[in-house]
Amino acid sequence: MKLYIKYMVSLRCKLIVRQILGELGTTFVLVDLGFVEMNEEMTPEKRQEFGRRLLTFGLELLDDRKSILIERIKNVITEMIHYSDEVPTQNYSDYISEQLQYDYTYLSNIFSEVKGITIQKFIILHKIERVKELLLYDELNLTEISYKLGYSSVAHLSNQFKKVTGLTPTYFKKLRKNRISNLENL
Repeated sequence: MKLYIKYMVSLRCKLIVRQILGELGTTFVLVDLGFVEMNEEMTPEKRQEFGRRLLTFGLELLDDRKSILIERIKNVITEMIHYSDEVPTQNYSDYISEQLQYDYTYLSNIFSEVKGITIQKFIILHKIERVKELLLYDELNLTEISYKLGYSSVAHLSNQFKKVTGLTPTYFKKLRKNRISNLENL
């Protein structure tokens, strides 16, 4: 049996979920990408208490199938863009479809219907957020960042970055450095 929980993929969230399950005396097989896998069914009372405790940490127990699927899509994308060190070798639609075992067209239609944006747009927004992070860490240059995130070229990354943020990656980085410099001079 699997329970689905709405949360960002993070070690902290996984630890919170494990802690709550332990406090409730519930055994589980796995806590991963927005779900908990258990060998046995939770009683309705225990499930309600689990949901109540999750809410105190800003986490949510999901019940309807569309919400569960949307969260699974978002978690796969987040994991793929923010937590993978591997350069993408297959296109995102194939990867998502493979991970979730659903036809991509079906996933795309549900995601667009519920979220109001396409999966592709969601991926682009997350890739740009990841580019911002990598620019701020200042460990990789634009060429390395574009390769790491699977862009065809630095120009493609720069164009997409400017389209989403209104700034070039170089100007974004410069603004950040100026802010840090101004804070240090206070």
